Amino acid sequence: MIVVIGAGPAGLAAAREIAQAGESLIVIDSQPRIGGQYWRHRGEVSGYKSSRSQNYFDEIFTNPLITLITGAYIWSAEKTDTGFILNYLRGGSEHQIFATRIILATGAYDRSLPFPGWSVPGVMTPGAAQALLKGNGVVAGDEVIISGTGPFLLPVATALAEAGAKVSVFEAQSPFRWLKSFPALLLNPGKFIELLYYLRKFFVYRIPLKFSYAVTRYENGSATVSSVSHNLNKSGTHWEVKADVVAVGWGFQPDVTLGGILGCQEKLDRDGTVIFKVDAHQQSSIPHIWIAGEATGIGGADLALIEGEIAGRAAIKKRIGLLRRFTRFRKRLFAKALQRSYPVSDGWQSWLDDETLICRCEEVTQRQICHSVVQLAADSARTSKLFTRAGMGLCQGRICARTVNDLVSVQLGIVVSDDERIAAHNRPIAAPLSLGLLGGLQGDGKKG
Repeated sequence: MIVVIGAGPAGLAAAREIAQAGESLIVIDSQPRIGGQYWRHRGEVSGYKSSRSQNYFDEIFTNPLITLITGAYIWSAEKTDTGFILNYLRGGSEHQIFATRIILATGAYDRSLPFPGWSVPGVMTPGAAQALLKGNGVVAGDEVIISGTGPFLLPVATALAEAGAKVSVFEAQSPFRWLKSFPALLLNPGKFIELLYYLRKFFVYRIPLKFSYAVTRYENGSATVSSVSHNLNKSGTHWEVKADVVAVGWGFQPDVTLGGILGCQEKLDRDGTVIFKVDAHQQSSIPHIWIAGEATGIGGADLALIEGEIAGRAAIKKRIGLLRRFTRFRKRLFAKALQRSYPVSDGWQSWLDDETLICRCEEVTQRQICHSVVQLAADSARTSKLFTRAGMGLCQGRICARTVNDLVSVQLGIVVSDDERIAAHNRPIAAPLSLGLLGGLQGDGKKG
């Protein structure tokens, strides 16, 4: 049985290719509705080219060869001599699937950076604001500031403005950085059309957009907006802006947990992000496991779709073709341009004060991290973690592990090794669950 894990664009594209070739498969996702973050729709579809999702949804819901399992959290996985055993929780019960082939399309989540006030009510990520709106029809606030870096800020801003919020956008990087990536733009002309779409929306809804600025503090309903350089150091100018909600995001962090448990080889992308190593057929280092989408490099929905198609076809030994390979090449070139245009350097550390929380789960502050290095002689992020418990809370370092690595490395004056970065993203249990729940798990005797 082929199992596609993840029902975002990459997973849906892979599933459609497999089902249309006449093979049965299972699609499993942790959310109650399919579509992932990009196509998280309650009803009416909105946003640039979002209507194309309907073709994939129709395939999933109408093709009898596809078994769909939603609201299911895969918490452990095991490789056997004949395939893979996937254990998941759904509705309070444990279930099990046996797979002979797996396509991992586990997507990504917002990358957050700490700043004074980032843990108070009213602060969230752009992805969270979008999820509230798309998933529940809830507008996060009346006056919303969107800050950080990357093109994802644009659709979130326009969606909130369409829903009636007063929105301001502060992009940390300069748009002129795109001049370094002219070939990528020429090979992806559709991105110009997409940009024009959002610029028109910004004009219609009168959304102010300022470049080389970022939110560096939030308290009592007031955000401090500071001018920043390309490496995110504050460059002098700052002012206060009133806002109910501040949505701040610094790109995305791929979810590599499940693939790491299965032993798939990982590597660092050029920006230090941990991703999986795959071949020309999207196959991982483990036979019979293919990986598509953000887990092989952050690149957006278009890249995820073509990688999903290739992975699906490869899993059933179907010809990929030169056109699909070239399309993937173009989209990957654009993904590299995104990294050059929206870098996240260490200058954000200058925003912090001693009491800024770094690990929100365990309430570990900047002062405690520095103390572990200066006073307790922590010589690595792992040692600092043992002294402070940073990363030992419910999220198991998913949010703060990279931040702690960066903070400790700057304190020590060293560069974080590839092995350290990869180790910080690997954990033995794929989904957070309590020991009480783990000890009390009861299956229903069913498979899948």
